Amino acid sequence: MYVFISILILIASILLILIVLIQNSKGGGLASGFSSSNQIMGVRKTTDFLEKATWALAGTVIVLSILITSFIPHAQTVQQSEIKEQVHDAVAVDPGTVAPNFGTAQQAPEEKPATPESKEE
Repeated sequence: MYVFISILILIASILLILIVLIQNSKGGGLASGFSSSNQIMGVRKTTDFLEKATWALAGTVIVLSILITSFIPHAQTVQQSEIKEQVHDAVAVDPGTVAPNFGTAQQAPEEKPATPESKEE
């Protein structure tokens, strides 16, 4: 479904780009070719159609973009780094193996406090 909606967004975006390029902000563009009043689509109707198509395609892109967020594929497992996986596998295979201390997960062994030596007089 994610790929299907992505393709729809791509198609709608390309159509939107083409319709915006056809338009001319000063009333020219595709509408300028229809100068006689007896055409099927007059100048004003062409401009209205292009404006409505622009708004409809822009709305479609926005709605599809919001809709696609619910179909984003999520990873099923949390990926760990390969080093952590190798350390975990090494410890799991041979329980006598001590994992290296990187200073993050393991605590350093506590040292015994130094006892004062008794002085002989």
